[in-house]
Amino acid sequence: MLSKFNDYISRYDLVGLRDRILLAVSGGLDSMVMLHLFQAAGYEVGVAHGNFGLRGKESDAEEEFVKQFCGDHEIVFYSKRFNTKNYAEEKKISTQMAARDLRYEWFNELLEQENYHWLATAHQLSDNLETVLLRWTSGSGLDQLVGIPRKNERIVRPMLFASRDEINAYAIASGITWKEDSSNTATHYQRNFIRHQVIPRLKELNPSLENTFAASAEKLEGAYEQMQRGMGQLRDTITRTEGRKLLVDKALLQLLKNPPFVCYELLRPYGFDLDRCRQLAASLDGQPGARFFSASHEAVVDREYVIVAPREEAFHEVFVEEGQDKAALGPWMLQVSARHGKEISGDAFCATVDRAKVRFPIVWRKWKSGDSFFPLGMTKRKKLSDFLIDERVALPDKGRVTVMESDGEIVWVAGYRVDDRYKVTGETRSVLEMKVRPI
Repeated sequence: MLSKFNDYISRYDLVGLRDRILLAVSGGLDSMVMLHLFQAAGYEVGVAHGNFGLRGKESDAEEEFVKQFCGDHEIVFYSKRFNTKNYAEEKKISTQMAARDLRYEWFNELLEQENYHWLATAHQLSDNLETVLLRWTSGSGLDQLVGIPRKNERIVRPMLFASRDEINAYAIASGITWKEDSSNTATHYQRNFIRHQVIPRLKELNPSLENTFAASAEKLEGAYEQMQRGMGQLRDTITRTEGRKLLVDKALLQLLKNPPFVCYELLRPYGFDLDRCRQLAASLDGQPGARFFSASHEAVVDREYVIVAPREEAFHEVFVEEGQDKAALGPWMLQVSARHGKEISGDAFCATVDRAKVRFPIVWRKWKSGDSFFPLGMTKRKKLSDFLIDERVALPDKGRVTVMESDGEIVWVAGYRVDDRYKVTGETRSVLEMKVRPI
């Protein structure tokens, strides 16, 4: 086991011989064997044990067991007690998720405060199999089906090469003691149901299930790596960014054999699931304007692109009184100033209008259906919706267009056009300047 442990660490470059490693040790079988192996291999280690108070005296006994072991072997020991149930209620999450969040937050603090290079957890091969089966039943993506990563950020998992049975046999042969967690036998937990009910039946078909899984996972990991490289090249070909927006070329997307899956790979970082991406792909041949939403983003099927942008918060109109020099609306800040003269700014986000023609308060609001104005240079009224079409304003951007209104009439479509009736002329004596900037 020690030879396999060292080979696994070396093969995947998990840690260096001179690195300081913090071990997450619960006192259970897997973590106690991991601690034994790190000791035997000669690494400098410290032990972190979290007591989550979920099993009363049993939890306390585990903490004392690990503390005693570290004291006997002169290993640096850290422990912390958590009020897990209160945290779970406060965050409205399960106790299991609460315990996970609490321990990893504490582990990260220890890494920084005590100058450890890595955190090692004792996830092993059987854990990995259980995790993949759970993810498969919930419809996870390919990235989740490759299993628990050996290394991510500052966390390493050097026990993924060994099954639970192999670890158990090694512990008995080596005289390693551990504390058994009674919750491991409770089948109302999904993982325990997989462990105690599903995997034994699968082993009736294949007694070497873990080893077969390990080989398949390695193949899948390689396939996923190749797919990611291909997706990276495809992403460079069919997408581009403009500020906070992602633009996906519709024509190129439709040339692909599986647009829904490509959409999913491109858009899942923005919170879109596969079902939503199927609907989006089905709308590519339809009329522009179809909209799809995730919790954080909006995807709009426009004329040439699928445009993905952050969802904007709803915001109410703002009244700007005479003499007021600043106002805020959603993500925008308005600066207002009056001055003598006729000089006009060339900045699209700065409007210069005839001060004498403006009536306060100015109403600053999002545009709405039915709005109309006289675009600068025109003598006829034009619907703002038609104006935005003529200006080729993308659908997601239309939702962010705001207007300045005086006495019921639009003075300025912010960032686009001043109303002709408020323009600076030869008779103008003073001007009102309005500047809009992102906050």
